[in-house]
Amino acid sequence: ELVVQFQVLNQSCQCLAWKPRPVGVWPCPGESQHVVAGYSDGTVRVFSVSRTEMELKMHPHAAALTAITYSTDGEMILSGGKDGIVAVSSPRTGMTIRVLADHKGSPITVLQCIRKQYHDFGVEGGELWLATSSDRRVSVWASDWLQDKCELLDWLSFPAPAGPEGLDSLPPSLAAFCPWEHGVLVYVGFALQKEALLYSLRKKQVLRKISLPAFATSLSLSPAAPFMAIGFGDRLLRLQPCPSGDPQDYAGHDDAVHLCRFAPSGRRLLTASHNAVLVWELTGA
Repeated sequence: ELVVQFQVLNQSCQCLAWKPRPVGVWPCPGESQHVVAGYSDGTVRVFSVSRTEMELKMHPHAAALTAITYSTDGEMILSGGKDGIVAVSSPRTGMTIRVLADHKGSPITVLQCIRKQYHDFGVEGGELWLATSSDRRVSVWASDWLQDKCELLDWLSFPAPAGPEGLDSLPPSLAAFCPWEHGVLVYVGFALQKEALLYSLRKKQVLRKISLPAFATSLSLSPAAPFMAIGFGDRLLRLQPCPSGDPQDYAGHDDAVHLCRFAPSGRRLLTASHNAVLVWELTGA
């Protein structure tokens, strides 16, 4: 059932994210849920789902947006563009408070924020966030936006063979913080080998490598159990236990599986291909 629909004429929506609720806070009756979306004209729009209206429009980018997320407290919006620029904007004021050009020149493919205390890594800030770009680079940051602090924690560059194809035709570079192993992130992308890499932010090294049947086109990590969902270009979906175990492969898509997303409970998995969205129930996970 279609509950609500927002339309922006003459622009394509490239990415979106739900606003997180504060930890330990139950939803109040009539409380507005918000979705932020990034568009091909470089604009960011915030929509109220309950009021079915656009509440805010910002223009922090000169290029099309390719990734967007909220900070863990919902007080900031992080957006990345096709030109590699990352902007941090306030949905309260509509102002862009910081622009980061470290990935300039390569489209941002992933932005993710997680809660993390500063003493875990010896830097100040209440959250960690990462940015991944198409040129196989990942930057990890510690931040406290209310104190205007943002510090680079780690910078990863993954090698790859030279290919005749252009960058747009290569598998995407994807990274995510590991929910079940703190201080670890998972990376998949075009590389020397078809594999998923588990990298330790504390040890500054790759801890484990998991072989894959092909280069991944999508990635999601379960928040409830040590499982990865990985999509591939040959219509295959793999559920990979970590750190080891036999993977489970599933068919059902008619095209490349370009999106995987676990539900917050970890009990369901949403996957998408060219013209199909599938919802899987993970009874054994």
